[in-house]
Amino acid sequence: MYTKVFSSALIAGGAAGLLAGLLQLLFVQPVLLHAELYEAGTLVHFGADSMASTHQELPALEFGRDGLSILFSMLVYCGYALVLVAAMALSEMRGAVLNGRTGILWGIAGYACFQLLPAFSLAPEVPGVAAADVYDRQVWWAVTVIGSAVALWLIAFSHNWLSWGVAALMLLAPHLYGAPEPDYFFGPVPPELSALFAARSLGTGFIVWSVLGCIGGAIWHRSASSETQQVTA
Repeated sequence: MYTKVFSSALIAGGAAGLLAGLLQLLFVQPVLLHAELYEAGTLVHFGADSMASTHQELPALEFGRDGLSILFSMLVYCGYALVLVAAMALSEMRGAVLNGRTGILWGIAGYACFQLLPAFSLAPEVPGVAAADVYDRQVWWAVTVIGSAVALWLIAFSHNWLSWGVAALMLLAPHLYGAPEPDYFFGPVPPELSALFAARSLGTGFIVWSVLGCIGGAIWHRSASSETQQVTA
């Protein structure tokens, strides 16, 4: 079982992480590099006399830096895949059917827990914008992820209104409490860039998590089919 979880997660996480790295280089990194021009003071967007074009010449791709970014993305998604595939394995013990199609649903659930639901109150941020203390944000994010994961599990596998009510409270509680916020809003980066970065980060995450779940479910189903054939043989 452990070997099956590890191998499925390694393949699915590596493939999804590679896709994530490429999508980030194409869509997310240009927004970050553009925002860094405002953070460094190279561009200024305040006032009519300091308007900057939305189309800027950005630094070219660097093999070392960007290659390491892709490698790091693959490692991160391998970690995500270990959590996701382990949860899928537990669900199979409860009678759930696992394959590539149902794996997409698991991927979307993982995306909701790790990205979408935390972003409801703590959106992805570009460099140079106002932000609360990083430790406070990390703690709030971790609590939100864990609570969201438990809540979605209760919704999916419980069969009574009490469990569903507890799940709803767990989903709402971090947002009712509120994410850490800065004392004042400030920063040199145009809000349009911040909005574009948040949208592209969340859109990229949705694609990659769906692929992660699909590959993980397909590999798990194939391994299970092979084991069944060996037993029957």
